[in-house]
Amino acid sequence: MLTELRISGLGVIDEAVADFSPGLSVLTGETGAGKTMVVTGLRLLAGGRADPGRVRRGAEKALVEGRFDLATTATMDDVDRRELDELLEDTDVELDEDGSVIAARRVGADGRSRARLGGRSVPAGTLARFCAPVLAVHGQNDQLRLLRPDRQRDAVDAHGGDEARAALDAYRDTYRRWREAEHSLAERTGRARELAREADLLRMGLEEIDALGPEPGEEAELDALIRRLTDSEELREVAGQAHEVLAGDGDTSDPVVSVLDQLRQRLSAAGDPALDPIATSIEQAVAALGDAATELGLYLAELPIDAADLDSALERRHDLRALTRKYGTDVDDVLAWADRARTRLSEVDTSDSAVAELRSTVERLAAELGERGAALTAIRRAAGDDLAERVSAELAELSMGGARLIVRVIRPSDGLDSATESGLDDIELALDGPSGVVPLGKGASGGELSRVMLALEVVLAERSGGGTLVFDEVDAGVGGRAALSIGKRLARLARTHQVIAVTHLAQVAAYADTHLVVHKNTGSGASDGVVSGVAAVADADRVTELARMLAGMEDTDTGLAHARELLEKAQQEKSQAQVDR
Repeated sequence: MLTELRISGLGVIDEAVADFSPGLSVLTGETGAGKTMVVTGLRLLAGGRADPGRVRRGAEKALVEGRFDLATTATMDDVDRRELDELLEDTDVELDEDGSVIAARRVGADGRSRARLGGRSVPAGTLARFCAPVLAVHGQNDQLRLLRPDRQRDAVDAHGGDEARAALDAYRDTYRRWREAEHSLAERTGRARELAREADLLRMGLEEIDALGPEPGEEAELDALIRRLTDSEELREVAGQAHEVLAGDGDTSDPVVSVLDQLRQRLSAAGDPALDPIATSIEQAVAALGDAATELGLYLAELPIDAADLDSALERRHDLRALTRKYGTDVDDVLAWADRARTRLSEVDTSDSAVAELRSTVERLAAELGERGAALTAIRRAAGDDLAERVSAELAELSMGGARLIVRVIRPSDGLDSATESGLDDIELALDGPSGVVPLGKGASGGELSRVMLALEVVLAERSGGGTLVFDEVDAGVGGRAALSIGKRLARLARTHQVIAVTHLAQVAAYADTHLVVHKNTGSGASDGVVSGVAAVADADRVTELARMLAGMEDTDTGLAHARELLEKAQQEKSQAQVDR
């Protein structure tokens, strides 16, 4: 959710701060006050083109900052949320303590643009990726999003719900495996000679490694053994002397263990309780020294005495080092190379049997892909028909009763040649109106197209939530009942999304939860021009603004009464709609 928007040096706005709340927020104001600059600022945050012509006259730069509360995005689509979290992690952006992050865009008068996210400099494209799942601007200059085939497909899939999502996931899994198998088959048949040479080299390396049979960590064990063999006489002398002292071997008359044990017995027999702890300590020492004597005996027994063992160990180490010079820095690296080589060998096998088996796999996966693609197409057609019916019903309430939405799910006739990761079909949204059936965007004005987007968002909101939707010019060219219908639908959409709408109609503004007015003042200097700011209005001030919007009747009792009645009725309808849910 967008909680705050700061704008400076943008168009007629010198400095302005707008605080947004959940639900429906409307922006109103006189013509030329700068309402469109607020939408322009949001477009910049969403990665829109940086136009230096938008920088306020006399200013060095325009700056837009938006604070987004990501804690409120918990209801967004799981895929969008996962992609958003991955983006924040990749850019090393940390959220503030309240779970929010600031996105900023700077446009210089010289045309240079800078973007920041969470205080870190990022490309404008990264800012666009961040805003994509949390901010959507719909206006006359923003309908390219709706016109993109992938976005139209996403809308149909979103309306298809869990069934469409599961079918798409299954299709994509098969598509990935099919493409990998096709690539492997093409590689083996197209580069057979080259791959055969690679396979020979791999086999030679594996045969050399397997013949020697290295073991993990063997080098360290060999080094230790060689040290022991090289120093065996000195080690035997030192260990033997220690064993004699402890165990009494050879000419030693009184071994340490025996002397200490006799001392313990004398202390225990002295009869003084104060000596008992000392006797116990000596007893423990006798046990430990006895264990040491035993271990020394075993060490001496295992200590090699054959010089041939040293020659064998040195030769083994030499052979292992010959392998490490070719295949890795140590034996573990050599074994890892062997594992990779075996895997690669299975991939470059160009024998007739291997190629035939791979070709069979490609054919099987192609058949499976066709079946999964057909199932996805059927689900999309059903979802498209339902979406078209529901959106057309909404359009009838938005003063576009003569228009119907058409959802075309087109299956190309070239089989799998046109298959993509997203399916086997193309999806196109079209409007059936006075000019016939034309692709969406070619037969509608900007205001009508915004209403189509509103209708789509209202219907799609039944299966989604979260994010901020911005509507500009959605009420262009309408009035009366149609305006009330637009207000109702914006309020309905605001149950699941944060909605921000720029409007010039009181019938729409009356349904808002938050009413912001963009006001203008004339500067004192010739270079100042118009200076605009943003302020929230409520109670009597809001009634006055609605009366002004009703035809400049803010100074008349009739106008104020009419505005008050309109506001009360709209708020009552909203409350009743909440109860009826």
